Amino acid sequence: MSLLVVDEAARVDDDTFHAMSPVLAVSGGRLLALSTPYGSRGWWWQAWTQGGDAWQRVRITAQDCPRIPSAFLAQERENMPEWFYQQEYLCQFSDAEGQLFSSELIRQALSDDVKPLFGG
Repeated sequence: MSLLVVDEAARVDDDTFHAMSPVLAVSGGRLLALSTPYGSRGWWWQAWTQGGDAWQRVRITAQDCPRIPSAFLAQERENMPEWFYQQEYLCQFSDAEGQLFSSELIRQALSDDVKPLFGG
């Protein structure tokens, strides 16, 4: 396979992504992933925020697209939660509304430096 295209990549769970990416091993093919964000989690978020030079990133918001009327965007903003609008139209990785702990707070609570109480 010379090209693997993953559309709505943020909606593809980690296990599925990791299961399909090896199909490029022999061919040396390209992986093209397209998506708006879907929370600050998963392989898509990790590739976008921490993927380094392994990924080329192109960010185009709905405001950058001349084919999307500003009146449509204004109506969409009124009809959906702000966090969802920011993800879908402004390409911002956001926490879900009603999420008990922010993703950033959870990341700060995790550490590889802590030794396990039992085993290891």
